[in-house]
Amino acid sequence: MGGQRETTIEPIRRALAACRRHATSVALFSAIINILFLAPTIYMLQIYDRAVPTQSMTTLAFLTVLVVFALAMMAVLDQLRARLLTRAGVRLDRELSPLILGAALRGSASPQSRQAMREFDSLRQLVSGPAFSAMCDLPWTPIYVFVCFLVHPWVGALALFGLVLLPSLIWLHEKAAGPQLQEAQEVAAKSYVAQDQMLAERDAVRALGMGPAMIERQLRLRDGMLERQTRASFSAGRYGGYSRFARMSLQSLGLGLGAWLAIHQEISAGAIFASTFLISRALAPVEQLLGAWRGISQARAGYRSIVELLKSDAIAEERTALPAPVGAVQVEKVGLQLGAEGPTILEDIGFSLGAGQALGVVGPSGAGKTSLLRLIAGIGVPTSGTVRFDGADRQDWDADLLARHVGLLPQDPSLFAGTIKENISRFDGALGGDPEAIDAAAVQAAQRAGAHDFILRLPGGYDYPLAARGGNVSSGQAQRIALARALYGAPSILLLDEPNAHLDTEGDASLLAALQKLKQEGVTIILVSHRLSVLPVIDAMLVLNGGKVHMFGPRDEVLPKITAPNVRQVHPQQQAQS
Repeated sequence: MGGQRETTIEPIRRALAACRRHATSVALFSAIINILFLAPTIYMLQIYDRAVPTQSMTTLAFLTVLVVFALAMMAVLDQLRARLLTRAGVRLDRELSPLILGAALRGSASPQSRQAMREFDSLRQLVSGPAFSAMCDLPWTPIYVFVCFLVHPWVGALALFGLVLLPSLIWLHEKAAGPQLQEAQEVAAKSYVAQDQMLAERDAVRALGMGPAMIERQLRLRDGMLERQTRASFSAGRYGGYSRFARMSLQSLGLGLGAWLAIHQEISAGAIFASTFLISRALAPVEQLLGAWRGISQARAGYRSIVELLKSDAIAEERTALPAPVGAVQVEKVGLQLGAEGPTILEDIGFSLGAGQALGVVGPSGAGKTSLLRLIAGIGVPTSGTVRFDGADRQDWDADLLARHVGLLPQDPSLFAGTIKENISRFDGALGGDPEAIDAAAVQAAQRAGAHDFILRLPGGYDYPLAARGGNVSSGQAQRIALARALYGAPSILLLDEPNAHLDTEGDASLLAALQKLKQEGVTIILVSHRLSVLPVIDAMLVLNGGKVHMFGPRDEVLPKITAPNVRQVHPQQQAQS
C-alpha cells in the first residue's frame, strides 16, 4: 500500500500524548502545592487572631505543627513535580529526537537543519525547567485573587490591578524585544554554521593564508548577532526591572492597605500580613514567566523551526517492502533545476542499464556528472523525470532499505570519527546487530575493495580510530576505506564518483581488479571518472555536456569520439599496468 504523508503536527502531537501521564501528575501536584501555599497565610491569621489574643500555647503548638507539615509536603511535591518535568523532557527527547535528526539528515544543508537539535533542546529545557512550573501555577493566580477578595474587596482590587499590570508588561516586552530576539537567533544560526565550516576546513584555511580574513568574517557575523542580542537583553532588563518594581510596590502597597484597613477596623491584624502574602503569591507566576521570557521566546522560535523542518520533510507511512533490487537501473528524462528560477543543472537525461552492466559517465567540469550520480543515489529529488530500480520508481522504495542495496562512493570520502571497522560497517553496531556478523561483513567489504592489506598494517588494524573526515590517513587510504563502506553488505548497485582521484598506480590497479571482480559477480556499476584506467571494466559510456546528453552508447563506439578536453588521458605505461 502506498505511503500517505502525515500532517506536519502529527509527530509532535504523538510526542506530547506520550508525556500526557507526566503532565496530568504535574497538574495534580501543582494543584496540591498551590493549596498548601495557603497554609502560611492561614497560620498567620490564626496566630494573630486566635493564639495571641488567647495566649494559648497549645493552639500555637498545634498550628505550628500543621504549618510545618504542610510546608514539608509542599517541598516534597515540588521536588516530585520537578522530577516529573525532567522525565517529561527526557520522554519528549526520545519521541522527537529521531524524527528531527532524520528530517535534518534528509533535508538541505540549511542553517535550519543544522540548528534543529539546538532549537529542540531549548524547547525541551523549557518543558523541564522552572518556567513550565510557573505555567502550571499560573491557572491558580485567579484563585489567589479571589481569596484576596475574601479578605477584603480592596485587597482583591489591588491584586487584580497587579494581575493586569504584569501581563501588560510581558506584552510590551514581547512587542519590543521579540523581533530583535528572533533576528538574533537567525544571525546566530548563520554564525554557528559558518564557524563549524571554517573549523572543519581549518587545514585549507591555514594553508591558503585565509585565517585572518575568515576570522574577520566570523567576527562580523558575531557582531551582528551580539548587536541584536544586546538590544534584546537591554529591553528584557528594562522590562524585568519594571516588573520587579511593580511587584515589590504591590507587596508594599498590600501591606500598607492592610494596615489602613486594620486601623479602620475592617480587617484583623493577622489579615495585614495575609494580604501582602496573598498578593505576592498571586503575582509570583506572572513575574517568573516575565523573567524567563527570553527562554520562552527561544523555545517558541525553536518550535516553529521544528514544525517547518518536519513540514519540509517527507515523513511517510510504512511502504510495501519491495524485493531486493537485482541491479537494473533506468533513468527516464531526468531534469534538475536549483530553485524555481535557478539554473538548470540537468536536462532530459535518459539511459538504461541491465543488471551487471557498467556505465562510465564522463564530461567536462560542471557538466552535471556528480549531480546525476547524487540523484540516482537518492540525494535530492529530480525536478522532472524518474529514476527506477528494477522498474520501480525510486520514490516508491523505503529509502533506508534501498540504501542497503546501493553502494555510494562520493568524491569526498566523508569518513566519520570512529574506528575503521565502524566506518566500513556504516556504524551498524549502534543498532545492536550481531557483532561477529558485522565484523565478518566489514572484513569482506575491505577485501573486495582491496583495502584489507593496508588496514592490517595500521596500528590496531580495523580498530584503528579515524579522525573526523579521515584526517589521520592519506587521501588514497580514505578513498579505499570509503569504497569498502560502499561495498558493505554486498550491494547490487555501485555508484562511484571519481573513485581513483586520489589513488596511486598500485591503488588504481587494485581498484580495477576489484571492479572487474564485482562485475563478474553481477554488480551494476555507474562510475564517474576523468581517468581512462577504468575503461576495461566499462560496457557503455555516457558523455554529458552542459547538463545534457552529448553521447551515449557502447564504450568502443563512444571512446574514439571523445576529445582530449573531455577525458584526461593517462600515461600509456600506467594504462598498461592497469
